[in-house]
Amino acid sequence: MRAFEYASPSTREQAVKLLGDSWDQAQVLAGGTDLLALMKDDVVAPKRLVNIKAISDLKGISYSASAGLRLGATATIQELIDHPVVREKYAALAQAGEWITSPQIRSMGTLGGDLCQRPRCWYFRAGYGLLGKGEDGQSLVVDGDNRYHAILGNSGPAYFVSPSSLAPALIALNATVRIYGPRGQRDLPVERFFMIPESDIYREHDLKPNEILAEIRVPSVPSGAKSATYEVRQKEALDWPLAAASAVLEISGGKVKSARVVMGHVAPIPWPSPEAEAALKDQPVTEATAAAAGEAAVKRAKSLSRNGYKIQLAKVAVKRAILQAARGGAA
Repeated sequence: MRAFEYASPSTREQAVKLLGDSWDQAQVLAGGTDLLALMKDDVVAPKRLVNIKAISDLKGISYSASAGLRLGATATIQELIDHPVVREKYAALAQAGEWITSPQIRSMGTLGGDLCQRPRCWYFRAGYGLLGKGEDGQSLVVDGDNRYHAILGNSGPAYFVSPSSLAPALIALNATVRIYGPRGQRDLPVERFFMIPESDIYREHDLKPNEILAEIRVPSVPSGAKSATYEVRQKEALDWPLAAASAVLEISGGKVKSARVVMGHVAPIPWPSPEAEAALKDQPVTEATAAAAGEAAVKRAKSLSRNGYKIQLAKVAVKRAILQAARGGAA
């Protein structure tokens, strides 16, 4: 790891002033579970780390019926899992945290860090840039080992998958993020926080080098709304899933009044599926309708040379998330 400066501000204002105009100049340090690994592998080499864990107003989880859920950016994944209101009212979010099976990551990893973590694409992690290009400027992914790459939103040049465990559930729950920078704060839907970069000069998040993600807001869920998250993975030990889905259903009179279905780990961004939502509209939740929604969710999927199997796994994730949500989030 290369040498770096270390700063530990106590306010958001101080933190922003310590950040720079480029990612090479300074980066935010929260749980460090991703950033430090990137630095050790020499994928990134910021000259300064700005620790935000001492900033009190970035901590904690709170809830009110009128305002909904407030998640501080430096609250940990374990805090999320343990919070009684999250478990009771936001099952999809609690389950998304529970799918992160490492106690160490749960204890150290932060909610903001989960949203801001970089892709797990092995071309990116090996130093070939965010888009995984060779010296000739051509993608190494298309004709390379793309077993774990995107099946949606993969028309190029980005083929990595968004690694966030929490984002699909947050998007399905209509959450927003609050970002703080030198000009004050700005809010945007979590869905718009993620971006598909068109070149290596861009990032996969709507976050500038001199901004910090301060908190996440999740509105109160409508009475009777049910939600769940389901992941398909190779092993129960810590690993990133091959496909995931979060579903939020409003059911009235035995039929789906409205639905949100968002897939994870299948595209460069968390992938909402209006097709799956339309397939559920005004239908009872049965094995058949959940399977039909899964089929609809991958209608636009396009496999690369070695990841066609992920289309079937995405169908399964959507189907099981819907069925689980209809049961009130129970597995």
